[in-house]
Amino acid sequence: MQFKQDFFEQLVGFYSQVYPLPISNPHWLGWSDDAAKLIGLQKPNDELLMQLSANYAAPGASYYAQVYSGHQFGGYTPRLGDGRSIILGEAIGPNGAWDVALKGGGPTPYSRQGDGRAVMRSAVREFLVSEALAALNVPTSRALAVIGSDLPVWRESQETAAITVRLAKSHIRFGHFEYFFHSERGDTGKLTQLVNFTIQQHFPHLSADAAGYKQWFHEVVQSTAKMIAHWQSVGFAHGVMNTDNMSIIGDTFDFGPFAFLDTFKEGFVCNHSDHEGRYAFGQQPAVGLWNLKRLAQALAPIIESNDLIVALNTYQAALVKQYLSLMRAKLGLPQPSSNSNILSEAAQVKQDQQDLHLVGQLTVLLEANQLDYSNSLRRFGQVDPNRSDSALRNDMIDVAGFDTWYKAYQDRVGEVADVDVWQGNRNGVNPKYILRNYLAQEAIIDIEESGDNRKLLQLQQLLSRPFDEQPEMEDFAKRPPEWGQGLIMSCSS
Repeated sequence: MQFKQDFFEQLVGFYSQVYPLPISNPHWLGWSDDAAKLIGLQKPNDELLMQLSANYAAPGASYYAQVYSGHQFGGYTPRLGDGRSIILGEAIGPNGAWDVALKGGGPTPYSRQGDGRAVMRSAVREFLVSEALAALNVPTSRALAVIGSDLPVWRESQETAAITVRLAKSHIRFGHFEYFFHSERGDTGKLTQLVNFTIQQHFPHLSADAAGYKQWFHEVVQSTAKMIAHWQSVGFAHGVMNTDNMSIIGDTFDFGPFAFLDTFKEGFVCNHSDHEGRYAFGQQPAVGLWNLKRLAQALAPIIESNDLIVALNTYQAALVKQYLSLMRAKLGLPQPSSNSNILSEAAQVKQDQQDLHLVGQLTVLLEANQLDYSNSLRRFGQVDPNRSDSALRNDMIDVAGFDTWYKAYQDRVGEVADVDVWQGNRNGVNPKYILRNYLAQEAIIDIEESGDNRKLLQLQQLLSRPFDEQPEMEDFAKRPPEWGQGLIMSCSS
């Protein structure tokens, strides 16, 4: 790996230098060829294994943990920081630089009496979900590898430590700006320095002045809205949408008790610590805006309040526009024409409202009939919109309710000239395979009980091609068994 150290060299005082502690008997549990290409790596080797398990120093690495704060479940915590993640630096790849971080690398000044370790089950889950989301075209951090060990760690019981090697275009979070807003007591020097660095590194088309700041915040609002629209379209629940887990560039990261929906449930909560359902699946769009408002508060000393409000007011429209675009593709609804003469602005707004209602009514049907979200959308690859019968109809308990919806759906889709192409397009955007929690759990159990990582590797390969028919893997597309339906996870999982 070839590193540059822009964050480390330019933002002294924004981190603590800390060296990771090695894990004993390190071994590769998983490796992503796709992620490796991002930073110019080929195949895993023994020397790299020893570097990424902290047994050898990686040439050119600086090793540091960032400081930040954040709103956790609605309450402000003034000092958080990387409690179990240590960044080596920015690895230079063929198309840009990626931060390389050892998640589970040992204690840092921000570990809050914790051991700084990740247990194997959490490391495996983060590895799988990072690469699964990327294959689904959801903006996300990546995972180069997961490294197992025989080092014992204690949670509810004794487990073994592991490291996820995370790649991220940026580790800068909403919480970074909150920290320097609250901690500097009116001095905007570091806050301004951080904004300027963020623009220089990740928004280089913008200027580091008032006009640039205004446009930058607008783009942060837009990218956050689009990210959450992606989550809603694929049925992904993040589980811990604290502001310290929100990327300033609109990538999904900091995975804890996440889940993909099995049976569709708007109020699904995947985090067993979320007793009030703050981060339920259906609440994610609203929480995204709430978090952006906390970021706006932190930026108020350097960006005009009216400019912040104007940008925040674009959030809902941006989210709906992105969500509708994704769901229209999934259902085969006509996308808005690029020819502005086709529909007036008022007519397009009305059409958007009708399409959003049509999509919403489908999710109501899925929940009322207790249907699997991903499998139901995949069914549209078997639907012939020119016919009155439908593959979906046979899954419904409320057949009359579905027939009413389907008639409105057919009217909207219109006559389809080439049904085979239309169905193929639906299969190209509706995954057959998703990372169901029970599948990840089965892979974890095999590793825990016998050190067997074959199911993990099989699952990783399956999820790298989520839209493809893979006949030999058909069982992985089925609804979970009763024990695996709607599993919830802890933050340490």
